[in-house]
Amino acid sequence: MAKGKKNILSIADLSIGYASKTIAQNINFDLEAGILCGVVGINGIGKSTLLRTLGGFQPKLDGNIRLKDQNLEKYTSSDLSKELSVVLTEQPASKNLTVQELIALGRQPYTNWLGTLTKQDKQQIEASLDAFLLKDLRHRKCHQLSDGQLQRVLVARAMAQDTSLILLDEPTTHLDLYHKVQILKMLQELAHDKQKTILFTTHEIELAIQLCDRILILDGKDNPFGDPCQLIEQKHFDRLFPSEMVQFDAKTGSFKVNK
Repeated sequence: MAKGKKNILSIADLSIGYASKTIAQNINFDLEAGILCGVVGINGIGKSTLLRTLGGFQPKLDGNIRLKDQNLEKYTSSDLSKELSVVLTEQPASKNLTVQELIALGRQPYTNWLGTLTKQDKQQIEASLDAFLLKDLRHRKCHQLSDGQLQRVLVARAMAQDTSLILLDEPTTHLDLYHKVQILKMLQELAHDKQKTILFTTHEIELAIQLCDRILILDGKDNPFGDPCQLIEQKHFDRLFPSEMVQFDAKTGSFKVNK
């Protein structure tokens, strides 16, 4: 951890899964402010389960999750919504709203019981529209948007919520390469410029290596965590997939198919 920086999220000996089945265990990592962290691993290894557990949508099986020096389960739902925002893969039920209206929902934790937006709320919404290049689309209905545009709106809503920690489940799914890079670079800027802690699951391992400050590799054993260069040097990506099919090239940070 950088000197003088406190951890926003601290995970110790975490086990995740369901009452009758442990999906992953021995998960340990810390994240401070201003960090973009990707969670990678093969299908079914527990990436989405981890995200849902960290978001409070399902209980942990064992271990400790601390958000800003307090156990996650100690937060009320109201207090948690001011510290943690989540973007899941499910499409929002409110796609008949305009872009601006959907982003405004991110301010719900702070509004009064009438949902009245203050000057500060409106400034936060404008900043989110601006940061994710949505000003020209503000009055467009969400069901009229492309996948890439809608994904930007959902991330902008999380930004408008103005939480210390943002969790995203597969934010680049169904996007072409240009829009995958666009979303991840916007998340990188949000983490670095606004000092947000952002954790996202992804299958885009090569992009994560290039753009993330930290990566957590869920491998079903040690679940290594660190900066991408460190993980490459320690050959953790080499062991991610069966070597007879795919090999990792440490020089280029990319996977090569064995022909």
